[in-house]
Formats: sequence, C-alpha cells, structure tokens
Amino acid sequence: MLVFKFGGASVKDANAVKNVATILQKFKGKKIAVVISAMGKTTNALERLTDAFFYKKEGTQVILEEIKNYHFSIANDLFGNKQHPFYNELENTFVELQWAIEDEPTHSYDHEYDQIVSMGELISTKIVSAYLNHVSINNKWLDVRGIIQTDNTYREGKINFELTENLVKEELIPLFSTTDIVITQGFLGGTSENFTTTLGREGSDYTAAVLSYCLNAENVTIWKDVPGVLNADPKWFANTVKIDELTYQDAIELTYYGATVIHPKTIKPLQNKNIPLFVRSFLNPDEEGTIIKDSNKKLSIPSFIFKVDQVLITIQPKDFSFIAEDNLSSIFNIFHIHGVKIHMMQLSAINFSLCTDNNPVKMENLLRDLQNDYKVLYNEDVELCTIRYYDQSTLDRVSVNKQILLEQKSRYTAQLVMKPS
Repeated sequence: MLVFKFGGASVKDANAVKNVATILQKFKGKKIAVVISAMGKTTNALERLTDAFFYKKEGTQVILEEIKNYHFSIANDLFGNKQHPFYNELENTFVELQWAIEDEPTHSYDHEYDQIVSMGELISTKIVSAYLNHVSINNKWLDVRGIIQTDNTYREGKINFELTENLVKEELIPLFSTTDIVITQGFLGGTSENFTTTLGREGSDYTAAVLSYCLNAENVTIWKDVPGVLNADPKWFANTVKIDELTYQDAIELTYYGATVIHPKTIKPLQNKNIPLFVRSFLNPDEEGTIIKDSNKKLSIPSFIFKVDQVLITIQPKDFSFIAEDNLSSIFNIFHIHGVKIHMMQLSAINFSLCTDNNPVKMENLLRDLQNDYKVLYNEDVELCTIRYYDQSTLDRVSVNKQILLEQKSRYTAQLVMKPS
C-alpha cells in the first residue's frame, strides 16, 4: 500500500491533472491512496470568499463566479464534451457552495471558514477522480470527512486517532478490493456532529501521514514542484542544495521552525510506525528526490528557514518584578486563548521576549489582553531566520545589512530576529 499526496500546484490546470494521471500509470498494479489539495490558489480565493461572506463585504458573488469559472475551465480542457455527465455533479457541488454563503453567518468565523474553504478539496478531487476514470484509470472517490474524525477545534482540528483508524479499516480499506486507486481530500476532517473541520493551513501533508499510519503503508510520497527538500527556500537563496536524506528528527526540527516543504505535523505519525517519506518532483517524476526515514545520518550542510512579517514582542511585569513561573503561565494562557503560535522565545530577569506571525486581528486582541497585566513593547516588520547546523560564516551571511534584535543559539540551531539596518 502506497500513499501519494498531490498539492495545489500539481493540479493547477488541465495539463497538471493529466500529469498526475501519467505519474499514477507508472505505479500500475500498486494499491494507492491518493490525497489531493485544492487546485492552484483556490484556497486563497475561498478565504477571500469567506471573508466577504462573514463580514458582509461586496463582491461575494464575483469571487464565487471566479472560482467556478476557473474549475469549469479546467473541466472543459479535460473532458471537452460539455455533455459529459460529470458536469452535472460539478454544477451541484457549486450549488452547495452557493447555499453556504446565502444565509447570514450563524457560527464563529473559524466554523464558517471550514465549511466554505473545505469545498476546494472536494471540488478538486471530484474533477481528478472523474478525469482518471474518463481515461480508464479506474478509481474510487472517498469523502475523507467520514474517515478522519476530529474535535470541534475549527481551522486546527485535533484528530481522534483511534476512531480514525477504525473508520479507515471499515470504510477505506474495503474499497481496495474493487480498485487499485482511491482518491480523497487532504486538509479536511469531520466532527461527530457532521460539521467539516480543517487541519491547519497546508494540512494535506498531515492527512497523507495520518492515512499512511492507519493503513500501515509501505511509504508515502509528497509530490512537489521542487526536486526534493532543499536547504533553503529558492525565494531567498539563489544557490540551494537538495538534501538526499533526512532523519525524522532533522525533518521535524526544520518543519517546526517553518520549512514549508512539509507540514509540521506530518512526521510524527510516520515516525511512530517507521514509514519512510519521499519528497519528489511531479515535474521530473523519475528523479529520486529526498527520503526522510529513521537514520543516524546528520545533515552535512546548513539549512535556512526564513519567516517574514513577524512581530517581536517583549513583555515586562508592571511592578518591575521578576518574570517567574506564575507570570509565564499567565502569558502562555493568553497566547493559547488567542491561538497565537510562538516561533522563538527568550527569558531574562524582567523580560520575556518572543517572535510570532503578524496576524492583525489576533495581534490586536492579544496585545490588549497582555497590556492588562504587563508592559508590552513590540517591533513590527521583523524577520526571523533559523539556521539548522549553523556556523559563523552562515550567521554572517544572513545578517548582512541587518540589525539583530534578538539572537539565540543551541548546539545545532541558531535563530536571529532582524530588521534592515
């Protein structure tokens, strides 16, 4: 049993979908669970739709029509004949999306977000599944919301692994008795009340890992538009190097610090059952890519992770007392309440400094609550650079023409919070 994950770039247009079919043909005879993301930038468009719907902005129908036209254009290129029966199914799916935005919002923003944004994966998988059957690559389409069960934490659903594993055995595995390929969605889960949840932005990797765990898969492959895991984002470094092999530990460290090639939660379920993870190029599918597995092989080159649009926050007790355990407990609780993740933190006698994403809505509420009990200073528009297996030359390289506001080093990892000098 294999598990494949194809992201948005790998199904962004008709030619990309045809390329997925070509890749699957290379594994003819294998049992494959295929996890697919929303097409292209559809998630971004659906986020704009959610925002317009929830906050009653103008342009809701315009955004919806853009999304619909984009997907019908892909379907037209794939099927040609507009009398193909799949068009009725696609039209009905967009009717569901229309219904979702017709009434007034009745739940929280995060709840409404999951019900609307999740449609991207449902639409993409229906198109891909129908096309594969159209070209005689027989497959079954499966709604993953009936398999991956989560709690009611919308936009960051926490998976009930025991229930999910039982449902995989009951609902997913039997499908392979009549087909070699099952197409399903990444990023999505379902609650006991039959509401849709999502697993966190870019969570389709995590879906593939969870299904691999439940299926006791031979391995899982994430198909990307890069040749494998690189030691830096090509947006920031011109001369990147492909890493042929990574340990689970190095992979989870890199993803934790923000490496975007793999979702941070992906590694744990795979490591727990020693399932290898391949990161390969859908543009050059015959190349080997990167393997992530149980190994003692440490990285031989530095790896760089950059996070921009960060906020550096420094928190001090108003009475100039020490930052102690009770203060930290209170501070962490405020961050938890507002769903703000900390990427770096440093403690001194009277200061607790940390770096986080600049989410304007969350930041306003977070700072307001912190300021009730603490003096709060902050710098916007800073950059967080993390270097795994650093040396002085790499530190010098990334800090050229930068002012270092905060620096932290451990045995293998250095982090720098910087702004242009």
